[in-house]
Amino acid sequence: MKRRNPQLITICKQLKLVARDGKSYLTDAVDASGVNTVVALIPAKNRENFVRWLSGMGSTIDEKSKQKAYELFETGMIKEIEVGTVKGLQQIHGYIFGGLYDFAGQIRGLNIAKGGFAFAPVMYLKENLALIEKMPEGTLDEIVKKYVEMNIAHPFMEGNGRSTRIWLDLILKKNLYKCVDWSKIDKRDYLDAMQKSPMDALDIFRLIDGALTDRIGDRELFMKGVDYSYYYEE
Repeated sequence: MKRRNPQLITICKQLKLVARDGKSYLTDAVDASGVNTVVALIPAKNRENFVRWLSGMGSTIDEKSKQKAYELFETGMIKEIEVGTVKGLQQIHGYIFGGLYDFAGQIRGLNIAKGGFAFAPVMYLKENLALIEKMPEGTLDEIVKKYVEMNIAHPFMEGNGRSTRIWLDLILKKNLYKCVDWSKIDKRDYLDAMQKSPMDALDIFRLIDGALTDRIGDRELFMKGVDYSYYYEE
């Protein structure tokens, strides 16, 4: 009889995947909304094989775009991205969502809102983006303010958060020789901080400051960052 995998059992318990008898079995499964959580919890040494297997099964836009986000690093294309510019953000979005959305890499032409919050109106969007692009990037405080303003602008119809977090990391790497270890930032804390950031960016500043690392060329850290970025969007 095969031994039960203790790591998988732990993951099942964390996700509250239990059968009617209260036990977790290796046959338990998650739906699409739980996949990113599973990937984020899998130990680093095992995650790559799992993700490779999973990506071969992927059929949703999220699954396909996540694989393309991985490929940004794997192909070296991330080195070709303009850092801190609107064009650079469009390059990221276009690469990740190209072939998946017909508006990939294109600045939106419609007004959008989320959770009752209206993002920058279209009639002022290009002007706002030009001002954001010119914002200074010399200190962490300046970079976080620029990140918050880009989030308020929300230049794309979909995929803003996933693209802008990569954009933020590139700015940090260029100017501070740091990047964010997103696994150190709790999903709920991040979402709450971003919701408050248009009025008060202190919480998101503290979260980012507390998760900075100098592992700027670490492949594993980038891949895990993508996992968590998609987890935030569930």
